[in-house]
Amino acid sequence: MSVYMIIETEVRDKKLYAEYVEKVPAVIEKYGGRHLARDGKITSLSGNWHPERIILLKFETAEALQKCFNSSEYLEIKSLREQSAVSKAIVVEGI
Repeated sequence: MSVYMIIETEVRDKKLYAEYVEKVPAVIEKYGGRHLARDGKITSLSGNWHPERIILLKFETAEALQKCFNSSEYLEIKSLREQSAVSKAIVVEGI
């Protein structure tokens, strides 16, 4: 079953975050993931939610997602994200 990862990010260090953004797509793709949305226009429909940046990823299985984000390739660049941005993420199963 496909899973979707939704990430809300507030960038604190644009230069360092740009380095992460340059490297992470190859890791995601290696594990079968793909970006469905990133850096697009965000429109708030309800509530008081005005995120700076939303990323939407799709993986074919939850296991593939876990392998990706626990991989040595991702762990090598994870600190770039942690040092440059504040992020929240959830995973939602598809139907």
